Amino acid sequence: MDDREARLRKIRNFVKKMPSLSTTVSKVLEICSRPDTAPNDLNKVISLDPVLTGQVLKLINSAYYSLMNKVTSLTRAIIMLGLNTVKNLALSTAIIRSVGQTKKSKVLPIKKFWAHSIGVGVTAKLFAVALDVPMGEREEYFVAGLLHDLGKVPFGDEYTEVLMLTKQRQQPLVIVEQDVMEVDHQEVGRLIAEKWKLNEAITEAICYHHSPELAAPENRQLVAAIALADCYICLFDIGYAGNRYPDEDQLTTALKLTGLSWPTISGMSDAVEEEIRKAEVFLQV
Repeated sequence: MDDREARLRKIRNFVKKMPSLSTTVSKVLEICSRPDTAPNDLNKVISLDPVLTGQVLKLINSAYYSLMNKVTSLTRAIIMLGLNTVKNLALSTAIIRSVGQTKKSKVLPIKKFWAHSIGVGVTAKLFAVALDVPMGEREEYFVAGLLHDLGKVPFGDEYTEVLMLTKQRQQPLVIVEQDVMEVDHQEVGRLIAEKWKLNEAITEAICYHHSPELAAPENRQLVAAIALADCYICLFDIGYAGNRYPDEDQLTTALKLTGLSWPTISGMSDAVEEEIRKAEVFLQV
């Protein structure tokens, strides 16, 4: 068996052992994918899980949503924020919890990893605002950004060499991954996305954020926004997920695919910082 196969087998085993998303979250995703879902249907499912209910209400009342009045009922939260947002909130908290139970790697410190991921999420959501993405779809950009690097979670000690060489060669991480391990975090991310049955847009953000042109036309803008946000967060050194040297060609492609310009983006740094501060509540639930 060659190295790549052996490594993939190890990774598949790791993914298999990762906690599944709770029944509640799977049910939430299923309910929200139906066209005729009412707030009450979602309320019924979430309220069966007191921990999740508490987390969703904590997030809704946090600075991230800066609502005027405290929301104490889940149904009201769902009506105010919309099904899609509450679905994404439930998904984000569940995934952060699952990864927290799984990953204790010293190679990629989990706190810095999530700081990077949250940075990409909030930046992508700000891009969505700049691109006039409809209100109800902007949260999808945040979640796709939050989850884009999930494929790095299963890597073990072999990742130490990858990170060291990335620094020495000053090359994009994904190139060094392919070189050293013959498998990259996008390919591994697909395995996790399949396990958790994530929707197509989020799955494509996980699989193609280093080559957004390969995403399906209907997801291309979202995936390119994640690619761009990823470059931005790496260049501004927010958090750490191993990639200090983004691919400049990819930056050009992502700008072209989103229709955003670099001056627009670099003018957002204050807003990004402010949003990151607010979004840190995701790590406290």
